[in-house]
Formats: sequence, C-alpha cells, structure tokens
Amino acid sequence: MIRVLLVDDQPLIRSGFRALLDLEDDIEVVGEAANGDEGLRLARAHVPDIVLVDIQMPVMDGIETTRRIAADPALAGVHVVVLTNYGLDEHVYAALRAGAAGFLVKDIVPEDFLHAVRVAARGEALLAPSITRKLINRYVSQPLPGTTGPALEELTGREREAVVLVAQGLANDEIAHRMVISPLTAKTHVNRAMTKLRARDRAQLVVLAYESGLVIPHTSTGHEIRA
Repeated sequence: MIRVLLVDDQPLIRSGFRALLDLEDDIEVVGEAANGDEGLRLARAHVPDIVLVDIQMPVMDGIETTRRIAADPALAGVHVVVLTNYGLDEHVYAALRAGAAGFLVKDIVPEDFLHAVRVAARGEALLAPSITRKLINRYVSQPLPGTTGPALEELTGREREAVVLVAQGLANDEIAHRMVISPLTAKTHVNRAMTKLRARDRAQLVVLAYESGLVIPHTSTGHEIRA
C-alpha cells in the first residue's frame, strides 16, 4: 500500500487529488494539510511514502517544508513531490535542491498523476529526460563554481560515468547500454554514488552532478565531464 499525504492550501485541489487516489486499491491517503507547518507535523505523525506538496502556501511554503522533511532522519524514506501551477520555474529548482524527488504540474492528466505517484513510491525521480534538459538549459548553463569535496573524490571512475548519465536523464537500462554492463550493475553504480554523495534520490543526484562541477554543460546539448 502506497501511503500519501496531501499538502496544499487549496481545498479543491486536495479534494480532486484525493478523489483520484481513493479509487486506487494500492494507494491510501493518510492525511491532508493546508500549509507546510501542518504538513510537516502530519508527515512526522504518519511517515507516509509520498508527500505531495504545493510550492506556494501560507505559514510555511513547499520549499521549506521539503527542506525540513529531507533533513529529518526519521523521514528518510519519505519522498516529496512538489506541485506547481507554472511548470518548471525557479521555485521548482529550489525545491529539487531542498530534497524533492520530483515535481508535477497541477493540470496533469489523471492517468499520468497516478503513474507519477507510483514511480515516486518506488524511489525513482520524476525527472524525464526532457525535464532534465530544461533544468540544465535554464538553471545550470552558468554552473556554480565546482568544488571537488571528499565525497566526490570517493567516486570510482565507473560511478562517475553513471552519475553523468543519470544527469543526462537516462534510466538504468539506458545507462547499462551506454556503459556495456548489466542493468543490475548500472543500478549498483548509481546507488553507490547516491550513498557516497548522500543524495536522497536520483533527482538529488542530478542537482549534485551539476552543482559539484562533475558535469559542466557547454551548450543546450553538449556536456563536459570533469576529470
């Protein structure tokens, strides 16, 4: 059973999402909150699998709510998915940096919404290759000064290669094909890199790959891999 917490200040949005989720046999809505402060309290009380969080809310916004959930060791298994009316914007990127596993636009069709909830519950990032490219083009085309910290130095060459491919939006099967290894080995490289870099999920791995300078975008389609 996938346990979901809804955090949005608009009752109509919450009721609409809940109506969809309540129809599914494998999904249970464990609570609703109208602001981030209440959402954080309910997350600690119920420890859901998924928290759907609106970005703009009173009392505590979705970015701060995401940051506090991600920082709480008791909520390490909770996946935050941010909700937005505007698609990919600076607030979404800030939420990903804060620890969100991905994001959804509120006008998403029901079938895609339900699929997204299940994807997030499996611990997979809601970042399709097209979304990853938009992140790269809009936010990290002028990368932050890279620093090679101890964690980055701990990555093996194959782990670095896997991280670069994750940052390009590839799934494990595609990474395996590129690296000429089995999907299981590809998954192992990605998981070990996540552990060493203390990334909660693949979304965080994408952000870290660029902000650390491991991958430096030269153009909208080209990338330089830092040695």
